[in-house]
Parts: sequence; structure tokens; C-alpha cells
Amino acid sequence: FLFMLRQLLAGSVTIAIVIGMLFTRNILFLSGKFKFAAAMSVSTTRSISQQKGALIFLHGLGDTPAGWSSLKYQLPQKCGTLSPENIFYTFPAAPIIPITINGGATMPGWFDLYDWPIGVGSKDDPEGLDKAVRAIESTAEELENKGIPRNKIVVGGFSQGGAVALLAAYHPKYRGGYGGCAALSGWLTLPDELKDLDEKTKQTPLFWGHGEYDDKVLFEQQKFGVNRLKDSGVQTDSENSSYTIKSSHGS
Repeated sequence: FLFMLRQLLAGSVTIAIVIGMLFTRNILFLSGKFKFAAAMSVSTTRSISQQKGALIFLHGLGDTPAGWSSLKYQLPQKCGTLSPENIFYTFPAAPIIPITINGGATMPGWFDLYDWPIGVGSKDDPEGLDKAVRAIESTAEELENKGIPRNKIVVGGFSQGGAVALLAAYHPKYRGGYGGCAALSGWLTLPDELKDLDEKTKQTPLFWGHGEYDDKVLFEQQKFGVNRLKDSGVQTDSENSSYTIKSSHGS
């Protein structure tokens, strides 16, 4: 696959977060103007205080941080400003928990799953989701304490990780205020609670990439989630808005 984040570290720039998936993809973009966008993994080249931004990226069910950590090497090849000298990459590890759809067997997971495949209306695990978002919040606070502002931190994830990232960025229960959100084959959990969003949440840029033929997290989740975000006031399709929505195919 090809994953590209483009950013400039000074000034207000229009960024486009472009993710091509392994098979034919119908990709929906929510991209916009903001002063910073980040990427993902663990940096070892400099002290964190010397880096200008960060990305917190969460793996999917049954995976580990190692499944995505190569992004810190791949992304700078596409855009030099995404080098670990500029960006602090962090990949949190999910806890080992029982998963209902796995017969109760334990595996790395951010929250429990009750339905398979995961379509619109699938049952959520509010307690597990809350614990997962709290883990992101804790990581973000550590980054802030070391000198990286929250509005220069991007949260993202794949599948379960993408669902958690969306919740952290847009649910009114949480602090939000991130520089952006990137969800790959994720879904919007607890959709009925997405109301009374503050302005900083409504203006958080989002990229949502999803496989048209995904038979695990169904493609219908993308349209449902984006429409619910729009209905909740996340700005889209306006000349004066922070966002534009596009549809395209990638490979």
C-alpha cells in the first residue's frame, strides 16, 4: 500500500492525507487547512523536545505496534518533513483482553467485539472504548508535557485502532483538540452520543480511508460515520470550511 502524509512545519498550509489500500478502494477525504499534521511511530534520533509534532497511531485487533512501526521509515521517503527529526512517532500497544467473537480467547485488543462482520449497528463496548481513549489521552498528555502542543498531535489507527482514534478526536466526552485524525478501515462507535460538539472538535481535520470490499469492517461504516459527523456539525463541503470531501479510488 501507499500511505502519504504531507505537511509543512511552519505557516498555515492545505494538507492532503492520502492513503491507498491493498485492493481497489473507494477513499473518502476530509482534508483541510491547519498549521500542522503529523505521522506515526517511536522516534529514537532526538529528544522529544526538539521535535515539532507527533502522531499517535493504534494497531488493529490481534496486532502489535510492530505491525505499523515501519511507517516511521516509510513516510519520510515520501515526504522529508516527516522525518523522526521533526516528528515523534508513537505506537501504543493494546492490552491483552478476552474477545467475545473469538470465543472469549484473549488477544491484543482495544475493546471487546460482539458482532462479526462489523456493520452499521454493531454492538459497542463503552467501557472498553473509554479505557482505550484514556490511553490515547495519557500518551497525548505525556507529549504535551515534553513540549509538543496538542494541536500538533495527530491521532490515527487501523480497524479497531481507527475506531478508537475517531472516538478520541470527536466524542464530546473527551478533550479533543488534536491537529487531525486518520482512520483506516475504522468505524464510528457510540454514534448516538455524538452531539453538542465544540468548535475545536468540529474543525478537527479527518482522513477516512476504507476498502470498498472489506468483509470484516464493512464499507457501509465509512458513509455512515462521515454522515453522522457531518450531521453533528463537523464542517464539510463549504467554501469557508476547514474541510473538503472527495471520493476516489486507490490501489
